[in-house]
Amino acid sequence: MERRTPPVGRAAELDRLDAVVEGLAGRGARGGPGGGPGVVDLTGAAGIGKSRLLAELCVRAAARGLTVLRGRATEYERHVPFGLFTDALADLDPDLLHALGAPEPAAAPVLYGVEPPPPPPPEPAAARTGAPPGTAPGTAPGTAPTGVPAAAEPLPPGAPDPSRRSEGRFAVHRAAARLFTALARRTGPGLLIALDDLHWADPASLELLDHLLRHPPHAPVLLAVARRERQTAAPLGAALTRGIDTGAVLRLDLGPLAERACVEHLAPGLPPARAARLYAASGGNPLYFLALLQGQGRGRGAAPGPAGGPGLAALLLDELTPLTGAQRRTAQAVALLGDHATPALLAAVTGAGRDGPGADGLDSDGHDSDGLDADLRALAARDLVRPGPGGSWALRHPVLRTAVHEDTDPQRRIRMHRAAARALARAGAGATVRAHHVERSLTSWEPERVAVLLEAADKAAATAPASCAHWLGAVLRVLPHDPAHGRRRLELMLARARALSVCGELRESRDLSYAVADAVAPDDATGLRAAAVTLCASMERHLGDYDAALSLLRRELARRPAPRPCDALALGLELGASAPHSTPFPRVRADVLAAFELAERLGDGPAAAEALALCALGETYEGNLDAAREFSARAGARLETLTDRDLAGRCEALARLGWAEFHLERFEAAERYADRGLAAARRGGELYILTHLLLCKAAVRMNTCRLDSARELADEAEGIARATGSGELLTVVLANRAQVLLAALPPGDRTALAVAEEAVAVAGGRRSWWASLAWCVLGYAALYGGDADRARAAMLHAGRDDLAGLQPSMRPLFLEALVASAVATGDLDPAREWARRAREEAGRLGLPTQRASALRSAAHLLAADGDPGAAARLCARAAEEAALCGATLWEAQSLLLGAALATDGTGPRMWHRGRRLARAGGAGLLTGLADLLPPAPPPAGPPPAPPRSALPGLTPRERQIAALVAEGLTTPAIAGRLYLSPRTVDTHLSHIYRKTGVTTRAALAALTARVGPAREDRAPRSG
Repeated sequence: MERRTPPVGRAAELDRLDAVVEGLAGRGARGGPGGGPGVVDLTGAAGIGKSRLLAELCVRAAARGLTVLRGRATEYERHVPFGLFTDALADLDPDLLHALGAPEPAAAPVLYGVEPPPPPPPEPAAARTGAPPGTAPGTAPGTAPTGVPAAAEPLPPGAPDPSRRSEGRFAVHRAAARLFTALARRTGPGLLIALDDLHWADPASLELLDHLLRHPPHAPVLLAVARRERQTAAPLGAALTRGIDTGAVLRLDLGPLAERACVEHLAPGLPPARAARLYAASGGNPLYFLALLQGQGRGRGAAPGPAGGPGLAALLLDELTPLTGAQRRTAQAVALLGDHATPALLAAVTGAGRDGPGADGLDSDGHDSDGLDADLRALAARDLVRPGPGGSWALRHPVLRTAVHEDTDPQRRIRMHRAAARALARAGAGATVRAHHVERSLTSWEPERVAVLLEAADKAAATAPASCAHWLGAVLRVLPHDPAHGRRRLELMLARARALSVCGELRESRDLSYAVADAVAPDDATGLRAAAVTLCASMERHLGDYDAALSLLRRELARRPAPRPCDALALGLELGASAPHSTPFPRVRADVLAAFELAERLGDGPAAAEALALCALGETYEGNLDAAREFSARAGARLETLTDRDLAGRCEALARLGWAEFHLERFEAAERYADRGLAAARRGGELYILTHLLLCKAAVRMNTCRLDSARELADEAEGIARATGSGELLTVVLANRAQVLLAALPPGDRTALAVAEEAVAVAGGRRSWWASLAWCVLGYAALYGGDADRARAAMLHAGRDDLAGLQPSMRPLFLEALVASAVATGDLDPAREWARRAREEAGRLGLPTQRASALRSAAHLLAADGDPGAAARLCARAAEEAALCGATLWEAQSLLLGAALATDGTGPRMWHRGRRLARAGGAGLLTGLADLLPPAPPPAGPPPAPPRSALPGLTPRERQIAALVAEGLTTPAIAGRLYLSPRTVDTHLSHIYRKTGVTTRAALAALTARVGPAREDRAPRSG
């Protein structure tokens, strides 16, 4: 730990941190996670004191008996997978880890800093599927397990094997969460994980942190992070910001120190005038203040540049001026080695103990290891370096490390990295540890050293695909551009494109795979071209450019000579995947069925199941439900016979089948497929597929009225979608999340409307399934927000001509929103036509929730026509329909709507059941609406006088209009009665809906009748 004096000028921040630690320790003593923030987020500029405050938090937490893990990211090792958490776990006793049942290093190799054993050889496919010998499990002949056609010649030595499938990065996330939970429960009152310089963390560490934010350990665990706001990855910054709103995150944004604190504590006795000048130049940043103070002491008065720019660097480097050459080179070696700056590696890198030029090309520093120790002591005396764990050394501040590293002669820096890589190899370090130094010292094609990068990329492919892509990029930069290496270049480009696709870099993956396809001759017989085209089309699909995907695929399928059967199968399946997003499924039905028949001939069971799942979803969307049920049953039967290894790389089949079952209103089956797909995807699937599976499960949970878990699933999907950069994917995620929020939040909360508006904005002018869904959700959000006109406009925009743009298998539900919005504005003629169409289409579909929706549409009209009793009876039937398939949310909504309309004494019973279902499921909207319309008590004596201030919050004019609505008047009639324009009446109605939380004229009439307007609010009658 650093010196024990409390941080300067941070008393308020320390008080808040003490409160958090006390709360965590108290919860740990009680044996549970409890409430309070689970994350402390320290932000501020470089040198402002984040690290100092984080260190003080660690000291105080340890004093309270908490177990403290400290990790620090480093600027020059940002592609070492899980480096931040590896550092945090470095000091843990291995025996303790074993006692806690921590996962074996093989399950989370990079997290523990060791290399995993090679995967076992796959079971011969022919033994299970009847495929020809040599076919990998779950593939067509001649393809790799992920669908990549096998090349005519083997991959380059050490190149990432696309068939490799391990537990993957999501398993590492879960294993780490279990470990932290066990530590918190076993080692004391709680656990503090302090992560410094988060803005420099590697992508794999950031993914793990994001997982811990979304799925906090069920134990007293506190995460404390220190970062620079402007350099933090946008998705992580957004996740931390969302946590502030929920109380899960305590953010402390460190600003400049006050002048008095800065001067009195950092430079006591300094003349006031000089102190004021230094403070003004430093802007209250303690690091800058000290650098300026030291610089002026040596005659250097330059002010620091912005955010620690050149001015500060010059001041910091001036501290190195008095050093000897050997001491300066030792400081440079410490900067270069980072966390690995042990005496042994420092000796290897500086050449200590050599009499002449070393084997690594380093000049001797002219002294032995004793001289190195003396240099380190001298540097420590000047507070340039500080001792760390395990005999290691580190420069006193990351900003100083940056300055020293960048000031090192580039050629010498390369030689030092080369020496570090060789020393690590002699010490038995794995490829992922050596790769950083190999990359930084690789200036030309050296096959032996390139093999280290390829091995590291292979080991990171499943757990840290971003690092895999980075190291493959480093290899491609030095690979010779000559015919002899042309084939190898294309293979590595495709491998990198696959890694980029897995970690969500869809655009870069598309561009790279397109370049590979363009470079391979049309008569390619190895499958490389077809694999690149398939991947490119998949990326285009996920980016929302379906026309480009179809064009690529049809052109490749039509080329001569024709693609190999295994390649044609992959191309055909990808062709069918674009439906029903923008191409009507009937146009590609024949292509998908042809792919199914080809898969059957090739004995490729997983591909056959994928084709059947495509057909099931396509027919479901179109409303051809008999065909959809048949295909769904066949696909499900095939999938049941496949192992998880068979399904590696084919999780989309489970996502499509899950969505098909959802639209068929078989929610239990839909969730079962989604869960299996999630398990497979988290073992190593692509991020965008994980998103679809999360949304499918969220939709099931919403319809079955389990809103708390639905919100968690939708939130997780949003974080992933934003990381991919796909506008199309983000559109569907936001649309589904808005649906969930609309049901979960109380009346009057406009969060769902804002999310729906963003979904529509992201969709832009696209005309796809998901863009239509976004507009429909906006319509519902506007309706419940009291803006019936906007709701109607949004639904009509989604439906386009003759409402054909509304999803056929859910069209009655969307038509109900049109009916309700039209009734709310008194425009009953189109409402009757839409209700008639909803009834006909619901009858054709035969789906319970769609029939329930059509019944509610009819109820809206009956209530508007002055027959609330009949309307209530239809709502009761709608509730019965919804209950048939377990659609509890729609059952509750139907009951509560009927309760507000009932005139025969059934209202209280309907109200109590509807509210109980809504409240148990976390449906805040329905619970809130129920509370606005409580059941009327049975009459006991004369009725009480109406309250003077009924419908609180409404203006007198709004109460007049509400009274006229209760009398059954239409908008034009109200306008004539009050001498207003119809548009003005509609505006008042929008305000009334928003203030009362009701969404229809029938509900407003029931509310007004229930509470009764004050006498002076009754509207005058004409004549």
